[in-house]
Amino acid sequence: MNHPTSHTAPTATVLQQVRAQYLQKKAWLYALQAVAVALPLAMWAYRSWQHGTGEASIGAGILIVLSIGFQVARWREVRKKTSLLKVAQHLNRKYPQLEESAELLLQSETELGLLANLQRQRTAEAAAQISTAEASQVNFRNGWLTLLAGLVLAVIIWFVPALVTIQPSAEPLPEKTTTNVNAPVAQPKAILPAIEQMHVRISPPTYTRKTRYAVTTPSFKAEVGAKVEWTVQTNQPVKSLQLVLGNQKPISLRAVAGREHTYTAAITVTQSTLYHLQLNGQNSDFYSIEAIPDEAPVLTVKKPAQYTEILFGEPQRVTVQATLQDDYGLKTADLVATVAKGEGEAVKFREQRIPLRVSFNGQPRQVQLNQILNLQQLGMTYGDELYFYLQAYDNHRGYTRTEAFLVEIEDTTIVETMDDLSLGVTPNPEYFRSQRQIIIDTEKLIQEQKSLAQPVFAERSNNIGVDQKLLRLRYGKFLGEEFESNIGAAALPEGLAEGHSVDDGHDHSPKKGESEHQTQMNELLDPYLHKHDQEEAATFFEPAIKAQLKGALAQMWEAELRLRTGRPKEALPFEYKALRMLKDVQQKSRVYVKKSGFEPPPLKEPEKRLTGDLTKVQTVALRREEKPEASYPVVRQALQRVESLKQGATPKAEDAALLERAGQELGKAAVREPGQYLKALQDVRHIVQDIRAQRAICADCLLRVESALHRFLPVSEKRAAKRTSAATEKNLAQDYFNRLD
Repeated sequence: MNHPTSHTAPTATVLQQVRAQYLQKKAWLYALQAVAVALPLAMWAYRSWQHGTGEASIGAGILIVLSIGFQVARWREVRKKTSLLKVAQHLNRKYPQLEESAELLLQSETELGLLANLQRQRTAEAAAQISTAEASQVNFRNGWLTLLAGLVLAVIIWFVPALVTIQPSAEPLPEKTTTNVNAPVAQPKAILPAIEQMHVRISPPTYTRKTRYAVTTPSFKAEVGAKVEWTVQTNQPVKSLQLVLGNQKPISLRAVAGREHTYTAAITVTQSTLYHLQLNGQNSDFYSIEAIPDEAPVLTVKKPAQYTEILFGEPQRVTVQATLQDDYGLKTADLVATVAKGEGEAVKFREQRIPLRVSFNGQPRQVQLNQILNLQQLGMTYGDELYFYLQAYDNHRGYTRTEAFLVEIEDTTIVETMDDLSLGVTPNPEYFRSQRQIIIDTEKLIQEQKSLAQPVFAERSNNIGVDQKLLRLRYGKFLGEEFESNIGAAALPEGLAEGHSVDDGHDHSPKKGESEHQTQMNELLDPYLHKHDQEEAATFFEPAIKAQLKGALAQMWEAELRLRTGRPKEALPFEYKALRMLKDVQQKSRVYVKKSGFEPPPLKEPEKRLTGDLTKVQTVALRREEKPEASYPVVRQALQRVESLKQGATPKAEDAALLERAGQELGKAAVREPGQYLKALQDVRHIVQDIRAQRAICADCLLRVESALHRFLPVSEKRAAKRTSAATEKNLAQDYFNRLD
């Protein structure tokens, strides 16, 4: 490969040799990379197969095929792009002696002119001196480094098998189980005499993240979806060995190749059931398989409450504290929020999913959530509502969501009236909302106080005080304060703001041209006259509402005083109190309009009352006969027969059939509660066998069966009650009526 090409070869042969050697070296490089990826994957597949995780082995095999296919696709792409023209351009860049004329070697001599043919001959002579191995050089360094990394990773997987096996769950195994899958079931001959040894191995489903384990008792618990495998070894050849699950079709155990007198069968657990083994027509006792279902996630929300209202001035944030837990592991969870804007037909809804700031890496079984929702970041403002709920998914198919929680931001601009159109005068003008704007301006000024010069700060505070004064004067019109003659009177001590005294500086003498008698008459008529120029004669509101509005004006005056003197922080509590009092005034000014509806006609009391006519009145006589419940008649008959057998009655062939039918009813309860009824069901079978074999019946078995049958029958909730005589009721009513006179 390294010898120079012959002068007598065609001129294009050099380019073809360079291209062929380049593609061959590229193929070896991609092969090295494919082997580097396939080695650890093959080791992973082998170790997984050894540990009984066939799914991991299949996945590793698929990855190996994909990696090889990827390298083949890369090589085909390189072959497609590496044309002879590309090779000629590469040689021009690498070898200056070709004088940028390697492309001429691709053309025939008949197509070129005299000068081009001369240059082509010179280029062919120079190309013949070039080493094709050097011209097609490929850097194998990355390929060898990748292969070395693959070998190291494969060695690690071989000597550290815990890296590729499924980690066992932290949850302890159920009772009477063991991680040793070769452990046999205890006392196998008690199941059937011909059984020498029996193994019950359980392969839990993937979502449980548990390793394979064995049980040591015939009755056991298994997860839904688990694969249960029975391996039975007998002391002699058997004609038939079957596994009978409840009322299903028996499953024949197949012989294990290479092992004498060994049989096996496997099922997938879907629900709780009873089973027994049938060997050469001989039935074993009943044993239970209790299915453990995959529980849905449990979500417990501690904060917030079902309904939360954020008042004006409070931070617009909501803290969400919750506990998320699952029996095998949580996969993901999120918060679904819906923002409602507007009211009536103009309401708009916007739904979005908010990711939770918790990690679900490793599928934890319990997660504590503590997250703050910023309502402003959700685009909410005053009057908007937020509906949200939590939802979680486990690592199987479980899903749970909480109830919806409501968060509402108080809107102080809304006037809550029932029938605004029915009022002649609107007592709530639209500038009621200005007090809230004054509060917002004051809070903003307090926040910016450090960055403002003192003159600017004092000027802005004074401007807010002016706004407060204008608002106070507007509200004062509703009380008749057309002139500022009683500013702040509501805030004065009681007794100083009421009435006049002789020495208060006012003129109490009669007006000019009026006699003392006319003056006294005017004083008597004052409470009944409507005077717009007097504050106390204003008639917009009732006295109680008027008094509360006066208190709001007093709070405005106190706030204005502090704003004018450059103390906005001290004015803020008075502004809030004034806003609260104004809201109360709005609520108290609501008007109730009685709805029209059906009014029944009045009763004709004089015609019917105290007439003593009882001809159409009949005493109700209630009579009901209770019959004993006829549920489970076979169980009741069997219970009576068991009681007779306990007292020494002679067993009959009919008793065995009766107990068998009662055992079928008891078997349904044993599926639901094997701990309560499974032992009794086995005792029923022993009693039936003793009766048919004409042996002495086990006294303890009779006691346990009797107790189980009593527990199985439903408890009657009927209670005895003394029946009331209808004649007694009639006589009592008549005697009471006679004594009314």
